Amino acid sequence: MIVDNLTNAANYYNLHPLFKKAFEFIGNLDINNVETGTTEIDGDLLKVTIAEAKLKPAGEAKLETHKKFIDIQIPVTKPEIFGWKSLSSLSQPKEGYDPVNDIGFFDDEPSTFVTIIPGEFIIFSPEDGHAPLIGEGETKKIIIKVAVV
Repeated sequence: MIVDNLTNAANYYNLHPLFKKAFEFIGNLDINNVETGTTEIDGDLLKVTIAEAKLKPAGEAKLETHKKFIDIQIPVTKPEIFGWKSLSSLSQPKEGYDPVNDIGFFDDEPSTFVTIIPGEFIIFSPEDGHAPLIGEGETKKIIIKVAVV
């Protein structure tokens, strides 16, 4: 898991060949006026989704993991809390891994929580179990899916 401010995004370009393209796409958005929907930036390798969602209490948020994609998540309208626990420590799968949607859920409790505010981002690799959308009210956020290469 990586947490930082969007102004520091260039520090992470060397971690993945598509991170520069992802962050440059976000840098060219009018982030406060983005419309919901999904945009393919580089075919199936890099996609950006602008989503509106209802936040929920921590006890209702399930840890999830992905095998094919790295998640970069950016809150747009309000802070969002994320639960985290290392995949190597997860022991209570809720369901089997869904390869079509690249997601697996777990009933384990997060080992830590982090709050991300607008202007910041969080990166989850396949080794990171994460429980998004914790908080109160409605939110708008950006979710970038970067293929593991």
